[in-house]
Amino acid sequence: MTDFNRRNFIKAVGAAGVAGTSYKVYAEPKDKKECEKKGEEKKSPVLQRTLGKTGLKVPTLAPGIMYNAVNNQSVLLASAMKGATYWDTAHGYAGGNSELGIGKFFERKPELRKKIIIATKASGASDNAGRDNRLETSFKRMNTDYIDIYYGIHAMSRPEQLTDELKEWAQKAKEEKKIKFFGITTHRNIEECLHACAESGYIDAVMCSYNFKLMQQDKMNKAVEAANKAGIGLVAMKVMARNADIEKDDDKKVAMQFLEKGMTPAQAKIKAILSDDRFASACVGMKSVREFSENLKAVLRDEKLSFSDHQKLGEIAKANCDGYCAGCSEICSKASGNPYISDAMRALMYNDSYGEHEMAMETFHEIPLAYRQQFASADFSAAERACPNSIPITKLLSRAAEKLA
Repeated sequence: MTDFNRRNFIKAVGAAGVAGTSYKVYAEPKDKKECEKKGEEKKSPVLQRTLGKTGLKVPTLAPGIMYNAVNNQSVLLASAMKGATYWDTAHGYAGGNSELGIGKFFERKPELRKKIIIATKASGASDNAGRDNRLETSFKRMNTDYIDIYYGIHAMSRPEQLTDELKEWAQKAKEEKKIKFFGITTHRNIEECLHACAESGYIDAVMCSYNFKLMQQDKMNKAVEAANKAGIGLVAMKVMARNADIEKDDDKKVAMQFLEKGMTPAQAKIKAILSDDRFASACVGMKSVREFSENLKAVLRDEKLSFSDHQKLGEIAKANCDGYCAGCSEICSKASGNPYISDAMRALMYNDSYGEHEMAMETFHEIPLAYRQQFASADFSAAERACPNSIPITKLLSRAAEKLA
């Protein structure tokens, strides 16, 4: 068996983690000739779930195309062939080369467009005119005239961003058949945003950070439940919680428990998320076919994590949350007067954990200059004292300023 990195952790199902799941397991694909004889369509071996009130059937593993897909088409082809046909991109990813790469793929294989569920985001749009511009650009880049799921707010952080004007824009875009479904993404003040979406009445889908750390929090669980009851389709991102390392012997024993089952820590992380059937899919950034193939095994195999697995993971997640930025920016903002601390943390995570320096730079430079300048030398000890996860904020912000300024 491959010697997987035991220092990478796996996450647990939270208080609402279900004992059983309701997703459908498809059989292995039939022989093509046999399908043609019976007039049947080959079904994907990838597990699928319904995305909330949309009724859309989505694969439980969604490749995150955060990279330059113009020069790297391998994961697009592999995922299309293997049934992981829910692709997540954004107007701003890789300077537009994520969407351009998808367009290049459809130029070569136009027959696959209707089989692929495309989700993209209005990166940086602050009004409806900006959304119009980005949507039209996405059409041109991706060689398509419609988007399956359009996240009209990329990185929502405040409930008041859900305006009447936004609702009107979403309704019009649907009526004009430019988009099928409308939603938002959020990784800052997630709970407040989820409750606001649940109350809005017009948000179809939400992509939010959700991992073995966040799923232990009661406040997060209640927000997820509110969104789920409102029929909102939920997609998990930041699933790997990559800046969380295993340091203690107990943690290593748990990781070994999964390795002995023939499961990588990454596969266990995905399975833990999907044990919560309120989430339809786990979006994971994958640049190589090898990485995609390993993650794909998590949704091809019907093996589930045991109650004991979940219990142990939950205990360890709660005991070892120090150092993880949960995006609860209202706490550090109030203590420091700087509302962009979590954005800087996210940028640093893109750089250090994802190896995405360009994306990290773009994220960091979206922060207004006056606030960015504080990161290099200001004292954030008050924010550190307020932080529930004891993050060394001053040190990390200084590093972000050094690497990304």
